[in-house]
Amino acid sequence: MNPQFVVDGLVAGAMIGLGAIGVTLTYSILRFANFAHGEFITAGAYAALALSGLLGAFVGSVPVGDFSFGWNVLLAVPLAILVTGGLAILLDAILFGVLRAKASAVIILVIASFGASMALRSLLEFVFTSQPAYFTNELQIAVRFGWGLRATPDQLLMLAATLVLILAVHLLMTKTQVGRRMRAVSENPALARLSGIDVRGVVRTAWFLGGGLAAAAGIMAGLLVQIRPYMGFDLLLPLFAAAILGGIGSVPGAVLGGIVVGLCEALAVQTVGAEWRAAVAFLILTLVLLLRPQGLLGRARS
Repeated sequence: MNPQFVVDGLVAGAMIGLGAIGVTLTYSILRFANFAHGEFITAGAYAALALSGLLGAFVGSVPVGDFSFGWNVLLAVPLAILVTGGLAILLDAILFGVLRAKASAVIILVIASFGASMALRSLLEFVFTSQPAYFTNELQIAVRFGWGLRATPDQLLMLAATLVLILAVHLLMTKTQVGRRMRAVSENPALARLSGIDVRGVVRTAWFLGGGLAAAAGIMAGLLVQIRPYMGFDLLLPLFAAAILGGIGSVPGAVLGGIVVGLCEALAVQTVGAEWRAAVAFLILTLVLLLRPQGLLGRARS
């Protein structure tokens, strides 16, 4: 067995974990599964692509060190994260917030998220076409580490960036007033409102964080593979599998779940074939729901 699946699985797991954080935050605070979350991943990638094209006219596409992309892409990343976070807030304001105000049932919110997913995907496909797009066409030489392991500079940067983002979110959730308010709303929204917490503000923060992290995951996927309208939709099942495996509401759990799913998918590709990749995420999701519904780091709800 080629041990290279470890590197491939960690890279894929990092992207899945970032996206799963948004899934777990949305579910723990708003109590519904948002199936439009995959489109935030796609929108973030396309936003970075469009912005990098605009910035390229001013700063050029001079490569950044040994990486495959230029400064225009690097500068577009934070802007794309802000744009996608704003898109998530806008979607909540015009759709989910209206349904919550009418005290709609959870199933209505879930179905609405399906509709929003299809609408956003179709819009992105209309604007950017269905042809795959790339941030760069530059080829990279993988760095060898021994034991048959190798990784490109882009892959190493993605892993490092993921660690930084995860640490930042963890500190936000555990060491700041914003994080404490988010945990309070997650535990008991009614009591949090009575305690003077701005629940609407917390909801907007959750949407922005989820959308921004999804954009980061989409940009990573675009840099390492390609950008296409269905990229987020294809990641949706692994995202939910990772969020549930790690435990709903747990940021470290979502990351751990993403790494486990990524490693299992990479191992499946190497042993039984790439066509079984999606089945691995579904199998993990089923086993967790049957054996440990609260997930690895989650708490059982009474």
